[in-house]
Amino acid sequence: MTIPITRRPALDNEDLTLLRLIAEGLPIESVARRVDMSERTVRRRTRAICDRLGVPAPISAVVWAVRHGLL
Repeated sequence: MTIPITRRPALDNEDLTLLRLIAEGLPIESVARRVDMSERTVRRRTRAICDRLGVPAPISAVVWAVRHGLL
């Protein structure tokens, strides 16, 4: 019997930076200013991270990253 290998979704440094700032409790507006992106881009990237991880919300993505030792 072959045991399937579960791969972690790839998160780049920019993704992890967004998750770190969200974990600090910063609102999207503050995150956008810190990373020099528009609020719309931060929301879009955050949604993409959630979709990649299969989680419903940004805070769930933060929890996922912490549990997997990324934050």
